[in-house]
Amino acid sequence: MHFRPFLIALALGLVPAAAWAQAEVQAGAGEPVFSPDEVRAHVEFLADDLLGGRDNGTQGFEIAARYVSSRFDAMGFRPGGTQGWYQPVNIADYVLDAGKPASLTVGAKRFASGGDVLFGPSPLYGSETQTLTADAVFVGHGREADYVGIDVAGKFVVTLLGNPPGTAPGKLDKAAVAGRHGALGLIYLVTPDNLKGAFPWAQAVTYFQDPQTNWLSPDGFPKGENPGLKIGAYVKGAAAESLFRDAPMRADQLYAMLATPGGTPGSFALKPRLTLQRTSIVTVKKSENVIGILPGSDPKLANEYVVLSAHLDHEGTDPGLEGEDKIYNGAMDNAAGVATMLEAARAFVQSGRRPRRSILFVALTAEEDGLIGSEFLARYPVVGGGRVVADVNLDMPILLYDFRDVVAFGAEHSTLGPIVARAAARMGVTLSPDPMPEEQLFLRSDHYSFVKAGVPSIFLVTGFANGGEKAFRDFLKTHYHKVSDDIRQPFDWQAGAKFAKINYLIAREIADADQEPRWYQGNSYGERYAKDAPKAPRPAGAPAAAAQKLLSITVAPSAKN
Repeated sequence: MHFRPFLIALALGLVPAAAWAQAEVQAGAGEPVFSPDEVRAHVEFLADDLLGGRDNGTQGFEIAARYVSSRFDAMGFRPGGTQGWYQPVNIADYVLDAGKPASLTVGAKRFASGGDVLFGPSPLYGSETQTLTADAVFVGHGREADYVGIDVAGKFVVTLLGNPPGTAPGKLDKAAVAGRHGALGLIYLVTPDNLKGAFPWAQAVTYFQDPQTNWLSPDGFPKGENPGLKIGAYVKGAAAESLFRDAPMRADQLYAMLATPGGTPGSFALKPRLTLQRTSIVTVKKSENVIGILPGSDPKLANEYVVLSAHLDHEGTDPGLEGEDKIYNGAMDNAAGVATMLEAARAFVQSGRRPRRSILFVALTAEEDGLIGSEFLARYPVVGGGRVVADVNLDMPILLYDFRDVVAFGAEHSTLGPIVARAAARMGVTLSPDPMPEEQLFLRSDHYSFVKAGVPSIFLVTGFANGGEKAFRDFLKTHYHKVSDDIRQPFDWQAGAKFAKINYLIAREIADADQEPRWYQGNSYGERYAKDAPKAPRPAGAPAAAAQKLLSITVAPSAKN
């Protein structure tokens, strides 16, 4: 595949906005025309071999970012980033240095990481070796009450892994509590019961030995978290026994107490002095979210923002692949989503009618590395004194057939559900429930970063009706995250225009409604992430709460620092 000369000129910023204006078709206020050719042109450009798979931090991603910003510019949007159209994101890749094994020394006994002690890498210290020596204190469950009468300043804190009985998930940040009390580091005690359930040790060892990727705050902290701790680790077995030797309670006695109803250990100093040591190899690369703003027309609502998001990145190029093709073009995942977002944006301009609320059109970086760009935007939302009220996320719509239904992951959790249903009904399309609940897709794309920021959000894909199930499952089996996800697939560009229209109608209703979207009363996501926000009455038949089956192991914040 090759670039067309016109597309090369556009990517380099050489095509004036007037060239785009001449291509706009005025269809009357409120009646935009959705173009299959526009969708096709975006996908062809973004999935071209010369962009090299759009991995974040590469030249191919930068070209893609400038392509998107040039479209925003041509449509007359306002730059929404902190640097023009761009919100810079520093992304760290880091891994433990295998040549300098991490270790915990208890008194005179040393335990290597991967045995009965476990460390993760940190992006905070470059490639320098951390060696920290101090006394240690056991603080039970690590609650504020467990620190009463205990001095942990400049010492290692040892705490039980997991929440005490009756504590809701997310309500106890043990690292933050330890940091507030001046602890040097945090060590999690992994009990035999933990090993049988919530913390499978072998899986955790593999996770922490693998390279990690994360966004950094302006101060250099991963995910913006600075609990004030220097290091973290997990211990079990013989290492735990050594920690509690000659203490008021041995490790086996502690485990027995925890097994009894109401068994709650107190806090006490530990006898041996500890030394924790690790070396991380760190590489920091720069990428960016691309953001265009369409300002709202209603003075009372213009400071509320609707986000229409799609991730711009894909998996890049792998020279080690067998065969001639080594480029992960990401045509469906997610050039198709970005194309949908751009065509919906064009429809707002073409309608001649500005929405009442403002809209952020966003092409996100580093979704493939763990929702990094969206997490950064959710933490630093670039709306000044305004607030984000909804996110409509577009990720990997399967544009291979004339879809007759759509799936809006998360629609059942908030008043966004009826909005999607009404938009679909206007087009003769139905709103279907999640056909693959076992995949937990609601937790696996960029919208979930906004959910964790308390924002009602949905993730829209084409549905299973009219041959959609076969197309969807065949794509997952044959092309998903493979080099064959390219423009040679039999795209249905009419379906692309149709999908853009549904998303336009959804975003339009959210932006023009008198009331912003709200979580339903009793919904677990709303209760956990937006507890104090106004809620909507739960309609008959809607689930009272959403089961949150997080598929990854629990990773303590201190272990990433």
